[in-house]
Amino acid sequence: MKIGNLILIGTSHIAQQSIDEITQLVDKHKPAIITLELDRDRFHSLFQKQKQSIQLSDIFKVGVKGFLFALLGGWASKKLGEQVGVMPGAEMKKAAEIARAKDIKIALVDQHIRKTLQRLSKTITWKEKGRFLLDLIKGLILRKPEIEFDLTKVPNEKVIEKLLGHVKKRYPSLYRVLILERNVVMAKKLFRLQENHPNDTILAFVGAGHVKGMTKLLSEMKSN
Repeated sequence: MKIGNLILIGTSHIAQQSIDEITQLVDKHKPAIITLELDRDRFHSLFQKQKQSIQLSDIFKVGVKGFLFALLGGWASKKLGEQVGVMPGAEMKKAAEIARAKDIKIALVDQHIRKTLQRLSKTITWKEKGRFLLDLIKGLILRKPEIEFDLTKVPNEKVIEKLLGHVKKRYPSLYRVLILERNVVMAKKLFRLQENHPNDTILAFVGAGHVKGMTKLLSEMKSN
């Protein structure tokens, strides 16, 4: 999706397709800046041999429900990644490696994970947590997911709409914190980046589920 000097690309964090397309997209658009859906801590963790995992002490930083969500979400991401042979976030790491090799500026636009988990602790209900656990068991252990699609590829717009609709219905707090609120944070950062670098091509990589909402927000910001 092109918005002025910004090109917004939707990725899947465990899809080989996204990894394969990164080099092609950078060569095609020749950006001066590459932005990633990461905060500084998550960015650095991509390049650490010993992967950081959430610790029990983190409960005091992010709250009980945020801690449990991070624990379950991290486990689910790892299991899905194992199914397709791709480590979660591999496409972001690939983009960063190419940016470094080509001396392209990197900008991190996501909200810090700690703040996101703190927000989840405050808003997500135990009912939603229970549903999340049941859906994990159903999808990862029983292999009967609510919505089936090819994990090796970036889901198309129709599948994304179904997935977001499912999340919005079953986990409204999760949808608000993980999707809507982060859309606003990332869109604002990208808009400021555009204002500060009006003559530079900016190539932004975000999860595919964020593209439609962020495109709408950025278009509204530009028209105001």
